[in-house]
Amino acid sequence: MWIREVLIVLVSALLLSLLLKTFVFQSFWIPSGSMENTLQINDRILVSLWRPGPLDLRHGDIVVFRDPGGWLNPSEVPVPTGEAKAWNSFATFVGLLPQDAGQHLVKRVIGLPGDTVACDPSNDVVTVNGVALKEDYLKPGSVSCSYAWSVTVDPGRLWVLGDNRSNSADSRAHIGDPGGGTIPLSSVVGTAFVTVWPVDHWKSLGNPYPKN
Repeated sequence: MWIREVLIVLVSALLLSLLLKTFVFQSFWIPSGSMENTLQINDRILVSLWRPGPLDLRHGDIVVFRDPGGWLNPSEVPVPTGEAKAWNSFATFVGLLPQDAGQHLVKRVIGLPGDTVACDPSNDVVTVNGVALKEDYLKPGSVSCSYAWSVTVDPGRLWVLGDNRSNSADSRAHIGDPGGGTIPLSSVVGTAFVTVWPVDHWKSLGNPYPKN
């Protein structure tokens, strides 16, 4: 009898985890230092699937998005095989392990559809529609524009930058690509809202622009 009860509890927990992963949030890990100091390498984050979706994206949101093409180098992480591969696939499916970040990136939304985003090397300040951004989240010493750039974001697309501007191959690095460095809104999986691991990195990832 107790075995049956344990199985019911386990199956219920797995179903709940699957439902949460499918409709509410997913977990991801941070593969690079492009978002330092906000996010550190190997941090685990939770990502809300409701923004974009029922809720609109905002300036300053941290988003996880699928590689729009040519943004990622081939992963150097060893690929699990055999039993390890089967377990990783199952645990990821039910949400027990973070979603594979090998095909995803994490950046901050700076430009929404219709915005003109620019940066002048003389003051290294990013502007959106002519208004300077207050970017307290930047890693100290980061350089946003070693050269002048200005981009108008097309409908259905976003301009994204890393918080560690001196070490982030973000929209600026892809200005010459189709889309002018912007990414499709449809590639966004969701919005990061909390760091959950390691424990000493636990913190909320609220939007820095509360009037959004």
